[in-house]
Amino acid sequence: MQRLIIDTDTGSDDAIALLIAFRSSDVKVEAITTVAGNVGVDQATRNALLTMEFCGASVPVYKGLAKPILRSHADATSIHGDDGMGNMNFPAPKTQPESEHAVDALIRLIRANPGQLTLVTLGPLSNVATALLRDPGIATLVKETVVMGGAANVIGNVNPSGEYNIWEDPEAARIVFHSGMPLLMCGIELCRGDAVLNAEDQARIRAMGTRYGEFLLNINRVLIKAVAQYGIDGIDMPDPITMAIAIHRELLLEQGRFYVDIETISELTRGETVVDRFNTFNRPPNVHVGLRSDGPAFKRMLEALLVE
Repeated sequence: MQRLIIDTDTGSDDAIALLIAFRSSDVKVEAITTVAGNVGVDQATRNALLTMEFCGASVPVYKGLAKPILRSHADATSIHGDDGMGNMNFPAPKTQPESEHAVDALIRLIRANPGQLTLVTLGPLSNVATALLRDPGIATLVKETVVMGGAANVIGNVNPSGEYNIWEDPEAARIVFHSGMPLLMCGIELCRGDAVLNAEDQARIRAMGTRYGEFLLNINRVLIKAVAQYGIDGIDMPDPITMAIAIHRELLLEQGRFYVDIETISELTRGETVVDRFNTFNRPPNVHVGLRSDGPAFKRMLEALLVE
């Protein structure tokens, strides 16, 4: 049984990542922490609670930071809809978040379960960085941190080289990447190519006639139109494939351990994950970097979890 803490800025693809975790029989979600990113932290918390209730799960949800640690918040509602969920405007959840702040919850839970918890981050790393600043010792107490973020020397989705989660709070990312945490970076490239849910995949999911399949397609209806500007024909799912890899490591076909740094100064390349694949900096590697995923196997796994 894998025990997860999930840190999320719950937009439409985060919600499917949560669904994967909740629907996987060999996973126990210990807690969800929310952070500003795709939407504001209040909406992210609401969406996490909604998704949890939709999946019939019961997990403590802790609201976290409302902005990056040094910068102002810049959302991604143009990709995910004003509500982060494809403008579906779901009714309010019945469940309430816990009173404890997400940063406090992260420190407490990691301290109480040394070497037992995998932290899966699906949004900006503001909560995690703040927890590390408060208590640097937790870095070595996490079993692993699987980060959806970055682009390993490929095209970004905010600027030419920056991926949104890192771009939104690059200072936080730099703190986390240099913290000594055992890190696996799942960059934006892992959800592209044959991992994209194309028209044929979507038709097959729609034909399943399950509420989970309808949920997936409906909440990503804004995203489909938005990502066309990047030449993507379908639904790209960075957070779901990251979650899938965290649970089923065999979905990661190629990886390497490299020195990775984060661009925090230049606005031209803000948030770039500089992956030193050829050791030109001559610095010790600090991050495992996913380089290639098994898109077809990911889609088969996802569709199996959509069956009721």
